[in-house]
Amino acid sequence: MFELSSVYQLVHHIFPFACLESRFMQQAMVGLLLLSPMTAAMGVQVVNFRMAFFADAISHSAFAGVAMGLILAWHPHIAMPIFGVLVGIWIMATQRRSRKLSSDTVIGVFFSAVVAFGLAVVSRDPNLSRDLQQFLYGDILTIADEDIFYMGLLFCILACFQVIGYNRMLYIGFDPMLAEVHRVRVAIYQYVFAALLSLVVILSVWAVGVLLVTAMLIVPAAAARNMARSAGSMFWWAIGIGLSSSISGLILSAQDWAQTATGATIILVAFGWFLASMAVARFGHNR
Repeated sequence: MFELSSVYQLVHHIFPFACLESRFMQQAMVGLLLLSPMTAAMGVQVVNFRMAFFADAISHSAFAGVAMGLILAWHPHIAMPIFGVLVGIWIMATQRRSRKLSSDTVIGVFFSAVVAFGLAVVSRDPNLSRDLQQFLYGDILTIADEDIFYMGLLFCILACFQVIGYNRMLYIGFDPMLAEVHRVRVAIYQYVFAALLSLVVILSVWAVGVLLVTAMLIVPAAAARNMARSAGSMFWWAIGIGLSSSISGLILSAQDWAQTATGATIILVAFGWFLASMAVARFGHNR
């Protein structure tokens, strides 16, 4: 359906490692080159908005998405994004309308509900519960050409959103009421952000699993915050750290002496960046 052979050959030409001679490794590299800038860019806003718990809730809605797919006879790759976006927008709407409950409380309620719903449906079928392990741990090495196409499509949409709305999102993160006074359409930006973040989180679940998806968003952004001297440079630091962690993690995990899970290796490399950023921040503070 989608012919990407020339893209894979280009990737192998740019990264001439023996482990990248296999087609599935080239597919994984292309997937990560699309996914890691998206998670890094959205991670910056997740950190600025203090929404790490929101990303966690969306990632755990993957179980409920699979359960919905089971009920409606939909493929998980269709049911998960649709359900994730609906949950994300629902959480955002409830947060905006609730005057008595904090954001963490609202997200916690939804988090519990989607996990309980998913487990309730899945527990009815023992065979399905075994299949769900792939969503717990993820596996970027099983990504298909069709998945890469949809990642590329989301990459283009997200790039347009960041070009148009990055400064406005910074303004909203600083003070939503002040942004509204200055005619920024806060509600529209917040709903679009929630929908795009939900899609990025669900795609990340396919790559690194439910257990590590929040780390893929948060760790590069947190390291970038220590390294950067401005909001703009934080964005580019996060992109650089996310890309380098993904490329290094994929290549390291395929080495004979390593043979580790790709998602976990990517997060460990990003954590190394975070430790280095702490040292840089401390040195800069003492100088």
